[in-house]
Amino acid sequence: MFEGLMFPIVLVGASFLSAVAALFVLPYLPNRDNRPGLTPEMLGEDTVFLFDNETLLDATPKARKLLDLAPTAMSDWQRFVSLMTPRFPDLTSELSRLADLGLMVLDEHTGEARMRARWLNGVARITLLDPTAEHEDRAPIDKQSLAALQAELGILRKISSEMPALVWQVEANGEVSWANRAYLRLVEGTLEPDEAVTWPLPHLFAHDDPETLTDGVSSRRLAIQLPDGGQRWFDCSATDQGGRRILFAQPADAAANAESALGNFRQTLVQTFAQLPTGLAIFSRSRHLVMFNPALTDLFLLEPQFLASRPSLDAFLDRLREKQMVPEQKNFKEWRQMMATLETEAAAGMYRETWALPSGQTYRLTGRPHPDGAVAFLFEDISSEVSLTRRFRAELAVSQAILDDCAEAIAVFSPSGTLTNANASYSALFEHDPVGSLGEINVFDIVEHWKNRTENAGAKALFDEMGQAIRARTGLRGEIPFGDGKNLIARVSPIAGGSTLVGFLDPQAATAPLGEIENLSDTA
Repeated sequence: MFEGLMFPIVLVGASFLSAVAALFVLPYLPNRDNRPGLTPEMLGEDTVFLFDNETLLDATPKARKLLDLAPTAMSDWQRFVSLMTPRFPDLTSELSRLADLGLMVLDEHTGEARMRARWLNGVARITLLDPTAEHEDRAPIDKQSLAALQAELGILRKISSEMPALVWQVEANGEVSWANRAYLRLVEGTLEPDEAVTWPLPHLFAHDDPETLTDGVSSRRLAIQLPDGGQRWFDCSATDQGGRRILFAQPADAAANAESALGNFRQTLVQTFAQLPTGLAIFSRSRHLVMFNPALTDLFLLEPQFLASRPSLDAFLDRLREKQMVPEQKNFKEWRQMMATLETEAAAGMYRETWALPSGQTYRLTGRPHPDGAVAFLFEDISSEVSLTRRFRAELAVSQAILDDCAEAIAVFSPSGTLTNANASYSALFEHDPVGSLGEINVFDIVEHWKNRTENAGAKALFDEMGQAIRARTGLRGEIPFGDGKNLIARVSPIAGGSTLVGFLDPQAATAPLGEIENLSDTA
């Protein structure tokens, strides 16, 4: 009977042993894609990750919750490294040797946590161990305090994530171990279309490293070159934090563009001022020379070295006085009074004066207020202008004298019909002096004045015809019975420049007594 039962018992025993063996062997057998998964024992642990190269195969709930704290713009491995590198600075270099060592243990840099990594059939099994966890039952956490800390942590994470400034952390070995979302977005913007973000993160400021900044050093403006050839400007600063360095970069594109535009504008002004014949001198609020052009040295024979030394306004004027490039003054007190007036009125924007120098040159000095309390002076050489004006006035005086010496009464009208000039014979004939008149005298007014000087109706009609000829700029000649037996020979003649000349000649007055001329000749 036992023999009959032996085969079933052996069969059942073999099945039981196979089942028991399967419980111990199955967790370590490769799954259908030849990669192990988490065993029930692993699921009981706190924080366990299974990585195949940079692909996350599986993780415990606590591990996934921890992974959710990392930025979502990267792969699972990069998110893991970004979370762990601040705690384990040598993480990437040590894990690169895991396949050769098979097992390694890393201690937290500033805490008591420990990381254990094991190589299993081409898969990295990484476990985070917290030695304080076993004492949690004896040191319970205040839930209200934990809730407050979590709320504050959420706010800080939100601020760090949304702030437009770049913030990143650099370890002692030079690797970027943490960065906020603005830094990550800019990293993506600097990559080529076929490139992806890798960990450790690249350094954005490659040419001029902001990491040379130290605590207490003012920010440095640096640029980031973009793939399209453009660039972004940032004001960078840094602070030391327990062997690590935290760096900040505030966008400064608007300020950089404004400074560039201001520099270009200033350069344009300098080039423009360099070509001007007018001397320019700008004195700051403290009345020191801050800008001048080459014409200033030419006008006053000043040394460029003296001007480049930023002399004060008093020193500048004293140097002009030494070189006799200012108007002569009777005494020093009067000179100082003039200089005080110059500065005060120039600051108010009212100073304008002509300097007649002992050398015979004439300068026009103009003072104007400048932004931020500064004062600008313009020195213009008007010697040729003054000379030309004097010569023109002399020619006008000679021309007027010639007209006044003529016996014919002459009046000149502009193209618009306004009386512009007349000689002494005209003023005596019509008892009218155009030079002393304040307003303009047109042809209508002057014709009425002529008509009022005679009672002869025929003469009045002829004066009207002359007015029409003046307006039409047509020639006219005739004799006008002026009264008292006096007849005037009148003419209207168009002349150069669109003007019209009107002449009245008294034949009797035009005949000069030859005897008097002969007597004068004899006397001479």
